[in-house]
This record gives sequence, C-alpha cells and structure tokens, in this order.
Amino acid sequence: MSAAAAADGHVLPAPTLEHVADFSFRLAPALEAGTSVLGRRRVIPILDGTVEGPLLRGRILPGGADFQLMRHDAPDADDGSDAISVADIEARYVLETDDGAHIYIVNAGLRSGPQALVARLAAGEAVDPARLYFRTTPRFETGAPRYAWLMQHLFVATGARYPDRVDMRYFRVR
Repeated sequence: MSAAAAADGHVLPAPTLEHVADFSFRLAPALEAGTSVLGRRRVIPILDGTVEGPLLRGRILPGGADFQLMRHDAPDADDGSDAISVADIEARYVLETDDGAHIYIVNAGLRSGPQALVARLAAGEAVDPARLYFRTTPRFETGAPRYAWLMQHLFVATGARYPDRVDMRYFRVR
C-alpha cells in the first residue's frame, strides 16, 4: 500500500486551493529595533488596507503591524546563488468586513531572496516580485458566526512587497 492510500484502500485526496481574497496593505516606514544574534528585528506599522475577493471583502483597520526578523542564511542550495536574506514574518491586524464583522488575523511566513535584491527593496526600489519567495499561513479569529468557516480551515497566501505596500493573495486549502 502506498503512503497516499488509507488503510481501507481509499486514495487520500491531494489538497486544492480556493481563492478567498486579495489583500493590499499600505505600510509606514519600518521601525528598527536592533540586531541580536538571531538577526535584525524590524516592526512595520500597517496603516490600512483593502480586501477584495469572491469570499471576503472589507478593509484593514489601522493599528496592525508586521514584526520581522531579518536573517542572512547560507547560499541557496537550489540554484547556487549568493547568500540569501530571509524575513521571518509575523503580521497581526484586524479586517473589518463590508458587512461590519471584525476578524483578527495572524499571518506568519517567510520572504526570501538574494541579499542584493532584498537590499534594493529595502532601499525603496521596486523589484520584480517573482524573484522573491513570499509565502504565509494566515490564521483567523472572529466571533461572527457567518465567518466561522475561517477558523475551520487552513489557509496559505502568496505575496509581493513594494516600497510602500504589500499585496497578498489568500487561498483556502481544500
């Protein structure tokens, strides 16, 4: 029996992704908290944002932040390139839906790419988002019954960082 087959012989389904919404976050300049043996800690205030999609619509309320630990890792074994800069991300923010519900979101993940490319982004230059790895796993919390499904599934997101904003596409794992 293969690892993909259940004990009763049924084939275990591969997960699929369902588009939930596109998020766009407007950001303030990063606050530098200093460097430790773990890396450089940064806090990036979230000013506001928009959420548009087939399953979720609304706005990001002011007051959230993206807490990042910037690491410099060894060369990327996959492509042999120079050292990789990694942002270990944990963003926390509140979505107010178009129908008035409030949803607390914790979005953890990684953004990585060659150090030279990440340095250009940090200097305020636009870089091709396809050249950076940016993936997260958002988790939701709400008391609104109509959005309870957000607490009953796993989600993944892909993102793009720009000088003054982050754009992300959220998917439900089916």
